[in-house]
Amino acid sequence: MNIALINATIFTGEEKLENKSILIQNGLIFSITDQSEIPSDYQITDLHGLSIAPGLIDLQIYGSGGKLFGALPDEEGLEQLEKDLLDQGTTGFFATAATNSDEVVIIAIDAAKAYRKKAKGNFLGLHLEGPYLNEKRKGAHPEKYIKKGTLSEIKSWVERAEGEIKMITIAPELQDQELIDYLYSNNIIISAGHSNASYEEALSFLNNPVQAATHLYNAMPPIHHREPGLIPAIFKLKPYTSIVADGVHVSFPMIELAKRELGAKLFLITDAVTESNEGAYQHKFTGNRYTMPDGTLSGSCLTMLKAIENCVEKVNISLDEALRMGSTYPAQLIKDSARGLLKAGYKADIIVFDKNFKHHSTYISGKLN
Repeated sequence: MNIALINATIFTGEEKLENKSILIQNGLIFSITDQSEIPSDYQITDLHGLSIAPGLIDLQIYGSGGKLFGALPDEEGLEQLEKDLLDQGTTGFFATAATNSDEVVIIAIDAAKAYRKKAKGNFLGLHLEGPYLNEKRKGAHPEKYIKKGTLSEIKSWVERAEGEIKMITIAPELQDQELIDYLYSNNIIISAGHSNASYEEALSFLNNPVQAATHLYNAMPPIHHREPGLIPAIFKLKPYTSIVADGVHVSFPMIELAKRELGAKLFLITDAVTESNEGAYQHKFTGNRYTMPDGTLSGSCLTMLKAIENCVEKVNISLDEALRMGSTYPAQLIKDSARGLLKAGYKADIIVFDKNFKHHSTYISGKLN
């Protein structure tokens, strides 16, 4: 079916357009054109002044709707994530498995492979956050599972995953170069996180070949005037850097600072979890945040659209730029040339929302969710 979306403000990821229509054909954006140019065989959907943007992309989320894939991975958890995220306008995500036993990592890998056959289309693969972290910056990750990586172990996981591992968060300062080089050679995004790297150490590995940094400020050494640490190195070399824009994990003035320093390299994640009372991660919801039983701050209760709203309303980032932080920039990091923009030839993955940042509808590959 050929579809035309009309009467909406269009944020393409490159520009903001008014009085234009999006034509969708065979699951792809065919063109953006004047309403008078819509062919007669297109079914018209009038959006009555709503806004359209590229579907959102969340590269770090653990669970939703009571199913915590990040700690208790199974196909049902991935199915729940796909459903809930499509209902929120997120048309691409990395299901994230947090530091855990080797057995649980393997279960997560096997679940991803099995689920791939029936995925709706927004599950893009796995992000392993750990276990190769620095225990000095463990955050909510159980210290008993944190370890130094070995080439033999990571090879076994990557080969077993058959392409499902897309991203891994590690503390690069503790890992052997051969492990880092292996990950890079297998096109796995390497992100520095839960790291206690010095400024000098970080300068040696950022963009060489560590392409990204995980949840800026959180689980990193704070900036110190005599020991600058990881964060100033990130600001200097500007790898793609994720941030949790909820005002809890990171204050809004510090998000403003990060945006000023990193520009188009700063992107949004939710880092979202769901309540759980079993396994290694027993997240408890306490009003506006999740914590571990000992009170340690854990994952967020964000949605991607709420993160965008916060950037606009609390950090004074323009709406079109905040939308790029939620879609265009993460698509660039993962080198996905079919997502992150609304232009001819791209997947018709679209979020529709109103002026109050309320989600209206989602299209994935041109189909209304």
